[in-house]
Amino acid sequence: MDNVIIEIKKLRKDYHVGDVVVHALRGVDLQIREGEFVAIMGMSGSGKSTMLNILGCLDQPTGGDYFLDGTNVNSMNRDELAGLRNRKLGFVFQAYNLLPRTTALENVELPLFYNPKMKSKERLERAVNALEAVGLKERMGHMPNQLSGGQQQRVAIARSLVNDPVLILADEPTGNLDTRTSVEIMELFQALNEKGRTIVFVTHEPDIARFATRNVVFRDGRIQRENMVTDRLFASDVLLTLPVENIEEFEN
Repeated sequence: MDNVIIEIKKLRKDYHVGDVVVHALRGVDLQIREGEFVAIMGMSGSGKSTMLNILGCLDQPTGGDYFLDGTNVNSMNRDELAGLRNRKLGFVFQAYNLLPRTTALENVELPLFYNPKMKSKERLERAVNALEAVGLKERMGHMPNQLSGGQQQRVAIARSLVNDPVLILADEPTGNLDTRTSVEIMELFQALNEKGRTIVFVTHEPDIARFATRNVVFRDGRIQRENMVTDRLFASDVLLTLPVENIEEFEN
């Protein structure tokens, strides 16, 4: 884990709301290394979502520096940022963001269409491999409304993997899921992390944050504290303690 994937230096983000300036981030310094599994936490308005948007190149800082895998993101224009997002980043959202009239396989293929050099055979192979990696080999032809919430989130995770990104960013990935399904999703993230994937996710749930290896807690636009998780939860162990009733499942 010697390679620094994210380096943030004195990062600031201001928003103008009428005549009022809101200081969402106030000089944040942060490093995330290859292979880390980091949970970003904080109350509403703490700056955690703003930080995730900047890490994902969906928003630009007011000041400071952001280096992603050695590239100075601040110097890039809109088209360059879009290309960087597609090559380097995978996104997982709370609401899944799947196209409703498109199969699981087609949803996962979608990011690959932005690469005109990639042939359809390779797109298909990559999408199939990504769905197999998240345990949905038998659900590739299903529409989102034929899948449970946990399965839809697995499709979203497969989509985030399909471009082989250096970093996976997840925004409240268990926010719409019941307890057991949430732990199953964290089991998948832990398995991906064990294979070397670097993962950063936002959560407001302390128990979910304990599945990560490091927690970064924001307050009032600053990092209040950082700590390695000494009482880490392992999802495979937690699942053994949970009841199996009422698991949402669609077979067709």
